[in-house]
Amino acid sequence: MAGTTSSSASNAMSEMGSSLKHGSGDIGWEYAELADASNLDRLKCKLCGKLVSGGIYRIKQHIAHIKGNVAACKKSSDEDKAKCKNAIEEAKSKKKQKSRHEAEIRQEVIVEGDEDNEASQGTRRMPHTLGPMDRFASPIDPDSSLDGSRKMRQQNINDALFKQRTHSVHQYLARWVYEAGIPFHAIDSDSFKRFVEAVGQFGPGYRPPSQYQLREPLLKEEVDRTKSSLKKQEEEWDLNGCSIMTDAWSDRKRRSIMNLCINCAEGTTFLSSKEASDEAHTGTYIFEYVDKCIEEIGPQNVVQVVTDNASNNMAAGNLMKLKRPNIFWTSCATHTFNLMLQGIGNQPRFKGVIEKAKSFTIYIYAHHKTLALMRKFTKKRDIVRPGVTRFATAFLTLQSLMEKKNELRAMITSDEWNARKHAKSVKGKTAVNIVLSASFWNG
Repeated sequence: MAGTTSSSASNAMSEMGSSLKHGSGDIGWEYAELADASNLDRLKCKLCGKLVSGGIYRIKQHIAHIKGNVAACKKSSDEDKAKCKNAIEEAKSKKKQKSRHEAEIRQEVIVEGDEDNEASQGTRRMPHTLGPMDRFASPIDPDSSLDGSRKMRQQNINDALFKQRTHSVHQYLARWVYEAGIPFHAIDSDSFKRFVEAVGQFGPGYRPPSQYQLREPLLKEEVDRTKSSLKKQEEEWDLNGCSIMTDAWSDRKRRSIMNLCINCAEGTTFLSSKEASDEAHTGTYIFEYVDKCIEEIGPQNVVQVVTDNASNNMAAGNLMKLKRPNIFWTSCATHTFNLMLQGIGNQPRFKGVIEKAKSFTIYIYAHHKTLALMRKFTKKRDIVRPGVTRFATAFLTLQSLMEKKNELRAMITSDEWNARKHAKSVKGKTAVNIVLSASFWNG
């Protein structure tokens, strides 16, 4: 019996290794599978069986018959070629757009100097700074008789110097990010890239502002700049109108907060926020708050008010209809879809499956050893897929479980699973029965 279990686990593991997809939505995975579970760059073409090294990009070249790096697939159709070629061209286009956007950001930054101050410094020279082209260019040498090998050596030296200095700057930046607890995604913001460009234009000797400057004058300047930038949106309100969006939520201290934002073709603007912990959120209360903001914006500029489908919001909408019949009161599309998913999930056909999936995922995530084992078999991919709403999460998780069906079955039939003491518990046996149940996977 044990031998049979071990054999089935081995076969399932083999199946997992050949069918495992990388965690992306790249179209190339329609034509490729992992040839070696330990090497994510070693892939096998599903059409012709050719083994390809170099990752999913090389597979797309293989299918699209793009010469140079890999032999063409003999079994790819014209449709397959077009899909992969378009995907490659789209990726190149996105890369060009990103480069163009970064160039535009650099051009926006102008650090002006004081001409009188520069003149008073006499013949002081600005230090040389490395730019993007310095890695490829060497200083002009009047001796034009340099042979090719010497020129190549000089270019290699420049390239090494550029990489070394860039890495050194990266280390200083990374150290500050870690010590100050800066979120990693902050590095991708356009404002940070403008700051880096400004420091580069300023040159050596730049001193950062003091805490007082950040708290007081610079903050006030930024508030004024932000208000000035919103004038374009206010002009759009007058021209084509706008929508008021309401949102109510509770913070960690259980304080009830109501927010109002304005949306138009130029973007979304925060309008006001109100703590309403001591007030009953009746239809009248919500209507009065929204109506006051409409007066502030100008009734002639408001096209609609967007809220969720709660009964108090619907009551506020009825009051708005009586006072301002020319303004629409619209239900939030996200909340509407959430209610639709809730209704579908409550049907007997789906409710049982969702409950079983919930039971299984809770068991897996409740024990660090079972969680680690699951991530080992799924190549560090989670089975729970968070969505915008609770009910969206339920259906996204069902999809995630279906994608990892083979890996999960391999896990619960493996010797490693059976060696866990949790596997012998009632909940552990229930988890095994769920994954091995055909009715669960067939819905």
